[in-house]
Amino acid sequence: MTQFGDRYDSTREAWEQIWDSASVERELETMQYRRAREAVALYTAYLAKDGLILEAGSGLSSAVITLRRMGYNVIGLDYAANALHISHRYDPTLPLLVGDVHALPHAENALDGYLSFGVLEHFEHGMLPALKEAYRILKPGGILVLTIPYPNVVHNLIEWRRKRAGQSTLNDETFYESTYTRDTLCKNVTDAGFTVVEAIPTSHAFTLWGLGGIFRGKDYYETSPLADALGGVLKRVLPWAFNFSTMVIGRK
Repeated sequence: MTQFGDRYDSTREAWEQIWDSASVERELETMQYRRAREAVALYTAYLAKDGLILEAGSGLSSAVITLRRMGYNVIGLDYAANALHISHRYDPTLPLLVGDVHALPHAENALDGYLSFGVLEHFEHGMLPALKEAYRILKPGGILVLTIPYPNVVHNLIEWRRKRAGQSTLNDETFYESTYTRDTLCKNVTDAGFTVVEAIPTSHAFTLWGLGGIFRGKDYYETSPLADALGGVLKRVLPWAFNFSTMVIGRK
């Protein structure tokens, strides 16, 4: 979609390269980490097992697979077609679609749930167009589950140091990624037409993982027991200072 700028296409190409070097099995392992299990428990409380749910930006389908094993009727969609081919090699029965979150192949008021995990922060033009499309395809009463990186203390420190050094705050000039404050995120959700049910700070342990060393486990993106324990403390005492992401539950 060139109307969204050159970095939209280069970000998609970057994701294709990322997925080519990853595996479904490794992504599924991360779904068993403590932070992932806590997140799943938070949002599945709002999802109906008899409804049709879309994960928009499903990547290697780890959430789709996990939720379908739990009894939820989830389909996946991604604009990186190679990720879906890799997913189908793992499980040919997965219901997956190639598509763009800005132009979903669904009728108005068609779905019961819309899931977006770490996707909409990758659009330089902002998240509102995709959220409006999510609103269009959800039924009245349908549930939006959205997670987005939060500008926590560690992130702001790194950004400040990069600015002081005269460096770009983007990690890669061709790959776009941003963070959203709680207020800005909720405003985008309500501007799209949704009612915000909850805004929850999550993944405090993963913020510590970003510091490296004793906070990292031995496996793929695994946090150490120390990071998990300290993250639990930070979640209670400084919930909006060290959360890696914000989970918003919205309702149409």
